[in-house]
Amino acid sequence: MAQLSDDCFAFGGALLSVDEALCRIEERVTAVVETETAPLGGACGRILAHDIVASMNLPPHANSAVDGYAFAHADLVPGQETVLAVCGKAAAGHPLDGPAERGAAIRIFTGAPMPQGTDTVMMQEDCVVEDGRVRLKPGIKKGANRRHAGEDVAEGAVALGAGRRLSPADLGLGAALGYRDLPVFRRLRVALLSTGDEVRDPGTALPPGMIYDANRFMLAALLNGLGCAVSDFGIRPDREAALADTLATASSGHDLIVTSGGVSTGEEDHVKPAIERLGRLHFWRLAIKPGRPVALGQIAGVPLIGLPGNPVAALVTFVVLARPLILRLAGAAVSVPQLFPVCAGFAYRKKPGRREYVRASLQREGKDLVAVKYPRDGAAGARGRRRGDERGRARHDGRVPAVFRGVRVKLLYFAWLRARIGCAEEETDLPPGVKDVAGLLDWLRSRGGGYAEALRDLSVVRVAVNQNYVGLEHPVRESGEIAVFPPVTGG
Repeated sequence: MAQLSDDCFAFGGALLSVDEALCRIEERVTAVVETETAPLGGACGRILAHDIVASMNLPPHANSAVDGYAFAHADLVPGQETVLAVCGKAAAGHPLDGPAERGAAIRIFTGAPMPQGTDTVMMQEDCVVEDGRVRLKPGIKKGANRRHAGEDVAEGAVALGAGRRLSPADLGLGAALGYRDLPVFRRLRVALLSTGDEVRDPGTALPPGMIYDANRFMLAALLNGLGCAVSDFGIRPDREAALADTLATASSGHDLIVTSGGVSTGEEDHVKPAIERLGRLHFWRLAIKPGRPVALGQIAGVPLIGLPGNPVAALVTFVVLARPLILRLAGAAVSVPQLFPVCAGFAYRKKPGRREYVRASLQREGKDLVAVKYPRDGAAGARGRRRGDERGRARHDGRVPAVFRGVRVKLLYFAWLRARIGCAEEETDLPPGVKDVAGLLDWLRSRGGGYAEALRDLSVVRVAVNQNYVGLEHPVRESGEIAVFPPVTGG
């Protein structure tokens, strides 16, 4: 089994951005699992260890994409209907025996190999068959309705890349190429445990001051979802010696140890000294919220990830940091979660330089998708975590100091401005970034057409909000009535 270097997780800085942390993982972490062979029926979800190179074309031969009649395009009469004799039939699994006769058509069905000498297929709906002859309409292009050999995958091309997590469609492609088994990485063996004297298993009695263990079940599901083989080490009390014994046992026969809770520098946090008795430990202070320093270390050469005890913080740090690290250890190519820009249905200020994740649900308002913030945003709320899991989290990057909610306003246009825009008034939802009159005018001009023409010179445009003239810095608020005047007023 491969091992990471002793200083793999070394970090001496004060604060680490998410992007910097991901770069360190990509540069320093490699697969620690060996290669094995899995039958197609058991390969779904496994990580492909080597490229699968196509040893044949897919499809293996040119074939018809429709039911119809195959012929040589050169046999058509230009610009007018063509009549050809039907001299054979080809179906999937039953190709035409020999080449097609010149000047003849072949009845063909979807998936059937194209007969030698033919290059075009006309759909049967466009043909008229009479007395063994087919009438073909003019205008069809050469090669129509013909699929070429190797059109899906060419012989010699990489059909499936190493590091890919195999999907049902991938297994179908492997089977189409003739593979019965695929080279995969052995499943990453993960030892999982929770720590804390206050933590109890669900279903047991809950004395005062105790809480049920939410993290272990959540993290087990996340690890299983990544294809890991998880060993449940249960809950361990806050005693250094007992934790050290458990961690030593967990390091034997596992590729990774994941803990939650107790990994800090407080008097009652005993995971840190227990790890340091057995190996090395580093804290990565991430510039994110929610989340605390994430502990990364090694025990007897086995990497360890120590996540926060608060459920939401544990979830966020797992998705942001632990997930890509685990995928790298498992030999998988790490894909960045896809982000979707949406309108903010809330106002939110944050600390500059920190990426923040806000629990939110998506709601449709007209044509827009709007992120609605969950009313409470503490790190330990299990109910809020559930909503976040089901509906998503809004990511707020560190370089933006605040989020502004988009507002609905009534706009009134006067004089020749009205004529250029084509209406006297409109109610509209402003984008979230529009928060003052200057932003409003810039946004209107960006709409192009009459707006851009009428508002070409913003320095001479006058604006009244709720019947009072205002300057460019005046804020735009919900339900405001905003009148826009051109240089020459009237009407």
